[in-house]
Amino acid sequence: MSTTESELESTSESESESDTETDEAESVTPLVDLPPSSKLVYKVLEYEGSMTQEEIANESRLCPRTVRYALGKLEDEKLVDSRVSLTDARQSKYSVVD
Repeated sequence: MSTTESELESTSESESESDTETDEAESVTPLVDLPPSSKLVYKVLEYEGSMTQEEIANESRLCPRTVRYALGKLEDEKLVDSRVSLTDARQSKYSVVD
């Protein structure tokens, strides 16, 4: 093998290694990068199941505005899903995405 071929092989190997590292970093839950309130809301939903904003606020003891902010962040990251409540169409039920 010539020097150029060796350099190309080592370059392609290092590129594939960096691709693997990138894939691993992307597969890690983006929950780490979210604010503490979002993490708390996520855990409450994880343990308690589907809940409304009011129920989340009562359970987590966060103020309603903070819960709205946290849910918005979680929905942006596709970690939480919202559906219209069957008991009260004015409210939404939030649940963790599987």
